[in-house]
Amino acid sequence: MAEAVYVLCAVTSIVCAVLLLRGFRSSQLRLLLWSSLCFVGLAVNNVLLLVDLILVPETDLALLRSAAALGALSVLVFGLVWEAR
Repeated sequence: MAEAVYVLCAVTSIVCAVLLLRGFRSSQLRLLLWSSLCFVGLAVNNVLLLVDLILVPETDLALLRSAAALGALSVLVFGLVWEAR
């Protein structure tokens, strides 16, 4: 059951990133770009979670997952600060 939740979270993040990128392409609003890059990072985080806990449980990818999540959220915070100027 947990595997299904991990897969659905990864798929949801990927779909959100694609939809945000499509919105950015049509409207050229940079905040959509920053948000889509954040969701790409969150999708990477979710895929790493799936790999870490399901595919290769003997290895610990927690540091790599945390770095991906930190990078994704840092991109969003940077984009929000940049667009506020």
